[in-house]
Amino acid sequence: MDINLLEFIYFRVVSKTALVVLMSILCGITAVRAQDIPPAVGPDSSAVVDKSGNAKLPFSVEKINIEGGAELITIFYRMNGTFDKPEADGERRPVPLVSVLRDTLGDDRDENDKLRYMWMLTYTKPTTTQRLFSMIPFFYRRGSSKVDAGKSVPPTIMNFAGSGMSIEPVIWEMLTRSWFGAAGEKAKLIYGPFRGNREAYKKAAITEAMTIISLYQQVAGEGGLNDLELLDLQTRLGLTDKMLGGMMQQANFLRANDKMFLEGAANRGQTRELLRRFTESAGLYFQPLEMSNGEAKHAIAWVFKEDLEANKTRAWDGRFLNIKNPWGDERLLNWKGYSEVRWFDAESREVEPNTPGAVSKTLIPLAVYGLDHPKIPIILVDFRDAGNPKKREMTKRALDDVMGNVFSLSQGGGRALAYGRFIYNFITGRRGTDLNQPTRVRAYSQLKMILAMDESLNEDFRKEIETRLEKVSLNPLDNDLAAEMNLARGQYKNLVEYAKSPDGLRLKLEKDRIREMTLAAHDGKMPLGYTIAKYLTFGLYEHSVKPTPELMAKVDIRRQLDLHERKIRETAFYSVRPEIDANVNELMRSLTFVAQNGSLASGKTATAIGKIFAASDEADIRNACLAGLFKIDNKGAKEVLTAINNNQRIEPRWREAASEYLKRARAGSQSVSKRDGAVTTTLQPQQ
Repeated sequence: MDINLLEFIYFRVVSKTALVVLMSILCGITAVRAQDIPPAVGPDSSAVVDKSGNAKLPFSVEKINIEGGAELITIFYRMNGTFDKPEADGERRPVPLVSVLRDTLGDDRDENDKLRYMWMLTYTKPTTTQRLFSMIPFFYRRGSSKVDAGKSVPPTIMNFAGSGMSIEPVIWEMLTRSWFGAAGEKAKLIYGPFRGNREAYKKAAITEAMTIISLYQQVAGEGGLNDLELLDLQTRLGLTDKMLGGMMQQANFLRANDKMFLEGAANRGQTRELLRRFTESAGLYFQPLEMSNGEAKHAIAWVFKEDLEANKTRAWDGRFLNIKNPWGDERLLNWKGYSEVRWFDAESREVEPNTPGAVSKTLIPLAVYGLDHPKIPIILVDFRDAGNPKKREMTKRALDDVMGNVFSLSQGGGRALAYGRFIYNFITGRRGTDLNQPTRVRAYSQLKMILAMDESLNEDFRKEIETRLEKVSLNPLDNDLAAEMNLARGQYKNLVEYAKSPDGLRLKLEKDRIREMTLAAHDGKMPLGYTIAKYLTFGLYEHSVKPTPELMAKVDIRRQLDLHERKIRETAFYSVRPEIDANVNELMRSLTFVAQNGSLASGKTATAIGKIFAASDEADIRNACLAGLFKIDNKGAKEVLTAINNNQRIEPRWREAASEYLKRARAGSQSVSKRDGAVTTTLQPQQ
């Protein structure tokens, strides 16, 4: 070989990961990964202890065993009492928020567990009235909330099986291209707004679920979700708005999660500092609104009532604040809304009331901002002008409705508008203008959950913010916070009944396992003919096999193999010296499993094993790597073995071992490329 594979691996990949590891350590994320979730609590027990050992978050977890080998895991949160009503006996119990179905195959082995479905219990099917309002073009306001969950099963926000197919996207594409003529144009004017509102409503529910999972990651719970499952949930939810995000392999989830974490922290830090600087330079008071885990994704701008008269003639620079000049505003001088009295020392630092030398000042809220945006803060609530943030949000919705529901891609005018929209999006995106921002819905959803969970803000102030948020809402499918808390309890009750029903989750689980067994029967790859038939019939036809214990055993092995492949690939990406900076016991367990059951492992796993071999000097790790490469029945694994054999810098004993494995592979009719086969016939063990 002209280019030695092992040298390429080491100098191009392993050396690169050293920087990744260093950045991870500096950002403090590796310490978080190393923790395991502590012992659990039930839904009516006390709050769960946070991993740092300092604070306590009012989380609790309930696990219900499902007949057939599954568990329904639900995360509860004890709300602050502002929007959740007490029970009939007068007690205020935790609210069920997120439920996840874990398929365990009926055993106690964690390696073959698989998450199936996820429910955000505040996310519900809309009422008939909500549906009708959501079909009205350019109707940008919320109507009445749904008050009763009824008897229906709550809809899922995530299907990890990913097996469903729908004809709806195909019909919508045909409508947008005017394939149905004038009748289709009229149908699009009605169905288009409903489709947009439905997607926005689901995105808001996904954001709320991400907020819950993010907070729950800080705490412990035996019998709940483990670290890897929480990572998967957070990553899958975060990838829902990414192009082809649903197709990402689980082996890449850790990298994707770290990237989203670092980007989000950098964006929020930059936006927070920008807002703080402009708020204070304008003579206002800046207050970050922190969640229970210490993250600040929102901030409040206040004005001191005592400064209003004194600063009447002060010049106003509202850049990035996007509010009107407060100085000399008669509404503020005669403010009847919410205000707070706080105490400050001589250096303008907030102190406890009646502190010696401190003075009291009255603060009036001006605006609430979202910080989770890469360019500038986005205004969510303007306490003097409720229409200010709503008009900014409407710019995007109106543009989407015009482009998607009024014009068609086949029309010349539609194409001209498409080009104009691209230029508009590019300019506003580059400048960070607080118009046409897709992140506003996410910021609203996060703020709603904070209002229900946070206890640092005054209860009257929480209600004031929530009332103004509801006025800003553009989606007729949305429900207010009090309704969502009530719906969560009702929907959880319906979900539990569905889980215990013989025709409920158990039947759904059996169908999912049959799909897995069908793939296992074909060694993990569905024959092309069956795939084409499924797509041509829009999922009406789906090839399946008769379930057998043998196929179920294959599914068990396949699941375990997927997990161990993932751990190997993650170690190869992050580790510089596996015996030092990786969990050796876990790595050896994964390599040993591949060596015993990994004939169907992927070529990427083989490449990862080669990287680990090159990075390690530990004999046990290297032996396990060679055994795994031999077991993997594909050409990529044998190419890595050949590269090891040809590398003159490797000790002779390892080259001899690689040579013997290559001979055995060829004798056993494994997949060996022609190039590797020619090398194998001339290999001789070195003395």
